[in-house]
Order: sequence, then structure tokens, then C-alpha cells
Amino acid sequence: MTNLTLKQLRYFEALARHNHFGRAADACAISQPAISVQIRELEETLGTELFQRGPR
Repeated sequence: MTNLTLKQLRYFEALARHNHFGRAADACAISQPAISVQIRELEETLGTELFQRGPR
């Protein structure tokens, strides 16, 4: 089981605020794939989907 990290919570907050993976990644100064991986790990840790993913 992966531990919950402050980094993941910061990325979650940015994604919730911007409601867009690319803009949240820019705000956190990381790449979009990196924030996506961290959010996916957070979802796996919590055992639930936090954001709906879909085509534009």
C-alpha cells in the first residue's frame, strides 16, 4: 500500500482548483503526465476515483 503524501495533496488541490490536468500541472511546475500519475496513485491509495477522466 502506498502512503499518502503532501505532494499528492498539493497536486489534488491544484487539480480541483483548475479542473484541468494541464493547467494544474503548469501551476505546480511539473508535466501533465507526472501530475496524472500522482493523482492516480492517490486514487489507488484512497480506493476511489477522485476525478472523472475523459476526452476533452
